[in-house]
Amino acid sequence: MFDLHINCALLQSSIAANFPNSSHPHPLFFIQNHNNEVKPDCPVCQKPISGPFYHCSDCTYPTLFNIHTECAELELAPKIQHPFHPKHPLTLLPAPYFGECDLCGKAIWGISYNCYDCKFSLHINCALLQSSIVANFTSSLHPHPLFFIQNHNNEVDSDCPGCQKPMSGPFYHCLDCRYPRVYNLHKECAELPLEINHPCDRKHPLTLLPQRPTHPQKCSCYLCRIQWKGFVYSCSLCNFDLSLDDFLFSPPTITVPSHEHPWMLVSRKMSFVCDFCGTDGDHSPYHCDTCVLFVHKNCISLPRHIRITRHRHTISLSYYCRQNRIEDWMCKICYEEVDISYGHYHCPASRCRYIAHVRCATDKAIWDGTIMLKGYDERSGEVLHKPSNLITDIVEQISIGELMVASEIKHSYHDHNLRLTLSGKTKDDDSQCDGCTRPISTPFYGCEQCEFFLHKDCAELPKQMPHPFHKHLLTLSNTHDENGYSWCSACHRWYHGFQYQCYEGDCSFNIDIQCMLLSETLKHPSHHEHSLFLVHNNQETSCSACFKTLNSGNVAYRCMKRCDFSLDVGCATLPFIAWYKYDRHPLSLTYSDDSEPSQHYCDLCEKEREPNRWFYYCADCDNSLHLNCAIGDLPYMKLGNKFKYYRHKHPFIVVKNIWNCPPCKVCGEVCNGQALECKESECNFTVHRSCHWRLK
Repeated sequence: MFDLHINCALLQSSIAANFPNSSHPHPLFFIQNHNNEVKPDCPVCQKPISGPFYHCSDCTYPTLFNIHTECAELELAPKIQHPFHPKHPLTLLPAPYFGECDLCGKAIWGISYNCYDCKFSLHINCALLQSSIVANFTSSLHPHPLFFIQNHNNEVDSDCPGCQKPMSGPFYHCLDCRYPRVYNLHKECAELPLEINHPCDRKHPLTLLPQRPTHPQKCSCYLCRIQWKGFVYSCSLCNFDLSLDDFLFSPPTITVPSHEHPWMLVSRKMSFVCDFCGTDGDHSPYHCDTCVLFVHKNCISLPRHIRITRHRHTISLSYYCRQNRIEDWMCKICYEEVDISYGHYHCPASRCRYIAHVRCATDKAIWDGTIMLKGYDERSGEVLHKPSNLITDIVEQISIGELMVASEIKHSYHDHNLRLTLSGKTKDDDSQCDGCTRPISTPFYGCEQCEFFLHKDCAELPKQMPHPFHKHLLTLSNTHDENGYSWCSACHRWYHGFQYQCYEGDCSFNIDIQCMLLSETLKHPSHHEHSLFLVHNNQETSCSACFKTLNSGNVAYRCMKRCDFSLDVGCATLPFIAWYKYDRHPLSLTYSDDSEPSQHYCDLCEKEREPNRWFYYCADCDNSLHLNCAIGDLPYMKLGNKFKYYRHKHPFIVVKNIWNCPPCKVCGEVCNGQALECKESECNFTVHRSCHWRLK
């Protein structure tokens, strides 16, 4: 099977006769200009294809091969002796290799140099960097020998473990620290003096340490609050630590446009509460003598007006008490009390009582850096990203009471007009919404000839929307990657259908429609007592439904009333009912089980259930099912759609087995419910989604 887009078919090409066989075994075609039609990245430099490139016609999906001309013309030896790995030679792997580079720490998915015995790998560009060994690096900062690299051509973008700033300029690299603990250190940070005298501690010199001394678990010092992980200058006798950021980047005077007076450094050890963020400091504040303000250095640059997706209006920094303006003093991000005698962000729009801690509003997970320009009218209540530009055109309308409702629409993602159905069913009981992939229910729009259906809410989704899960504006799309499906960044499930994507820089945030319809607060029947609130940083938290441990990058819903109850987004979006083929009633999502231990098993797979985990249950028939047994491996994949996988040469089809359930090709157990099927005559097998990656 071979397919080409029309625009791709029209590209002009010429065959390249003398391509170096060391990098690719097949003849290649040279293409001068592709008009941005080619999306896969170059397998050598792993950067997007731009300008002239070579294409291999023998490598079809899923192993497409397109390579920049400059990368194709590199003279790559089949084996090299590399100073980063002196034990063994590195072998050039022309075939796609999936791993991590032991220099830059980034993923490898293309051509690379590799030592199979040591599991050591390098990107091609990283392998070509020039380096020299450093013989006498101070062992107190790092225990291993380091290599000096003069110029890394922006290949390394990890943060420096010393100053915590992005890698730039010359740096040192450690061979012994392998992925995921790659160690690259700025030259300036590596060559810092081991002892300094500092005005903050006039009694003793400060000693340079590779990490700050261990503090009590609930320490409230400034470095613990900002979770500083870099080098520190420390005095153990005085229990004083100075970060490299404070040591290297603290000028005596700072002037910023957001404040009319200069800030003067008070370079001494002193306790203070920052007037901008309301948190403690123990040394070196900056002082505005005119306004009588003491602030952290990092708080000086706080913008006066910012936009966040957690609120529809612009919010403004205030560091004076305005008790008559704000009555609700609960932070709308962390849901803890705000002391308004110190700095905070609030909404200046009339009758809007939104308020947030400075640290919460400017958290990297919340704020994308958007600053309102000087002259913004705080009283205007300008709306943030008002949902607009719907992608539907109304063809006909009908009157329902006093409302006018579109009875026929033209949707941008379908060729034919869609008719509104207010009651009844589709011809197929298994019909799914092409937007959210949930079972279709009224009211919905449909095209019967194409079996294309959209819930009314899904048909009316705007082209662009903000969402509290993500700091950037999201754009509606009905396209997925080359595999034909996507991975939801919120609930962590594969899905078909519509999605909202982030196109900001290299941000790879995708979210399915079901998750997109969630808001900042959630009232869930599993926790009747209180509402749940969206929280971004969930370090050391576990989901109360599935007991999975969450990390700082996971969003989740939590009860803020000391109930110790949390729901990850996957569990928060579980359907409240499911169906079982041997039960005529719907099974309800159930949150606890008080029955006898002998009853704690699943009626479908006949395996044991853990009594404190959620399950689906029919009280009339006494049927119990594991969550996965009830809703399947692929609850948000559309039946009949393709599912491509690079280790299998044919695309799979998403199927739903109810009565005739074939065995899984990998594990041998029956594929009940959703599964992946290859219908090609040479294959003709079915596999669980959870097993497909083990196919050979």
